[in-house]
Amino acid sequence: MGKWKNVMLTAAFTVTALVPTAAFAAEEGETLETKQLKARTATVQSYEVPQVMKRFTYSSDLSFDYPDAVRGIYVTGPSAGGARFDSLVKLVDDTDLNAMVIDIKDDHGNITYKPDKKSPYYDIAQDYIDDPQKMLKELEKHKIYPIARIVVFKDTLLAEKKPELSFRNPDGSVWKNGRGEAFVSPFQHEVWEYNVELAKEAAMMGFQEIQFDYVRFPEGFESKDDVLQYDHGDYADKDTDNVQKRVHAVTDFVTYAKEQLANYDVETSVDIFGYSATLEEAPGIGQNFSKISSNVDVISSMIYPSHWTSYFGIDVPNDHPYKLTVEYAKVENEVLGKLENAPESRPWIQDFEAPWVSSKQYGKQEVEDQIRALNENGIDEFLIWNAGNSYTEGVDYTP
Repeated sequence: MGKWKNVMLTAAFTVTALVPTAAFAAEEGETLETKQLKARTATVQSYEVPQVMKRFTYSSDLSFDYPDAVRGIYVTGPSAGGARFDSLVKLVDDTDLNAMVIDIKDDHGNITYKPDKKSPYYDIAQDYIDDPQKMLKELEKHKIYPIARIVVFKDTLLAEKKPELSFRNPDGSVWKNGRGEAFVSPFQHEVWEYNVELAKEAAMMGFQEIQFDYVRFPEGFESKDDVLQYDHGDYADKDTDNVQKRVHAVTDFVTYAKEQLANYDVETSVDIFGYSATLEEAPGIGQNFSKISSNVDVISSMIYPSHWTSYFGIDVPNDHPYKLTVEYAKVENEVLGKLENAPESRPWIQDFEAPWVSSKQYGKQEVEDQIRALNENGIDEFLIWNAGNSYTEGVDYTP
């Protein structure tokens, strides 16, 4: 399945030595006092001495090359483990697509494969992907870059199993949003560990990148803050307001995740709301675009035109995918351009209709318009979202 490697890291450091300028044997005619004075007179010499440090890294037996630019599609657990998988592989093979983002932990909190019986995730796992290793070997064969998606803080299963890790109503019941979804708290380190340990399992399977989604508090949390019951954990005593506590918690999780995965030979990425790039920080959900971006290898803004209200001077962004994407790209480029260590930009774009917004149909032209808008602004990587994994045919993914 893979192997741990003991990697030797060699660095150099300088040792300063005092070297006498004369031997202790007295030259002819020298007095003892002169000889002793000479012996005590020294020059400084520097030597480069190798310093060896050890650390363990995990490397899968599978081999994948990072594409020229990642161009990927979203794949659910049932699609990855079912009959649709072959057709999705064919879609990638027949086009300029080259990557798949596959659910390992989905939006409800389900683990999408059956791990070992000793795994803490065994009881809540679904057998959607009956053989993850076989699936990854197939992706390796077709040179498809595999990304493991892990939904973090939206987790109804964990919230119901451990209400103390969630947000609760005044009567003690687990709070759920209008869609019946529960969240667990970014303030809880137990939740951090729960998700990051799963990410390590995915890395050991052979996934080349871990993508964390729902790295945030529930939407509109600022209006629920004073009503819901929850534990601030280690952030209780921070001398700052609740907005900054949320920002600290979300950013700290991202930092923790990247540090924990450092020895697993994987990239770390985070999905984030596109509008977060247009604000100093999103106060309710705790997302600070710059701070999160500074702690990941890849940042994936969800810039679906349907998800924007009137923005950038566009009344109905869903009806203008090219213009919306251009305006967003300009803002993101400016924000990332100010960072010392900017991540790779790989936005999520839209390949679905949004009848709750407008009657605009999305097809070949609309998908290509979004890609073209990104490319024209120097962003060559992208991911395409369709919740049902039904992607438009005939799209030129390098227009």
